Amino acid sequence: QVQLVESGGGLVQPGGSLRLSCVTSRSISALRAVGWYRQAPGNQRELVATIRTGGNTDYTDSVKGRFTISRDDAKNAAYLQMNSLKPEDTAVYYCYGQTVFSNYWGQGTQVTVSS
Repeated sequence: QVQLVESGGGLVQPGGSLRLSCVTSRSISALRAVGWYRQAPGNQRELVATIRTGGNTDYTDSVKGRFTISRDDAKNAAYLQMNSLKPEDTAVYYCYGQTVFSNYWGQGTQVTVSS
């Protein structure tokens, strides 16, 4: 079992920045991948960014060049730096962690981009 706790969401104006954090209950280096999904009202959950063991990263096209995912193994934490935020980035952001056997999810944190 893996618990994940997100933080860092909030209200920001278009063009602003936020940094999301995800702290895991077990060694993050033991997870095959850690990442972020998001879900806006009426939409399906969308994979935003992933970082795998070894440091390989993937991003959905709409956030490339604006979002950066990273991890700190010493703190068992992953981060999503979000810059140049747009209203369409508004959603609940969920951290996930992947083991060989299962995926685990955090409770989500709301990100609202509005003037």
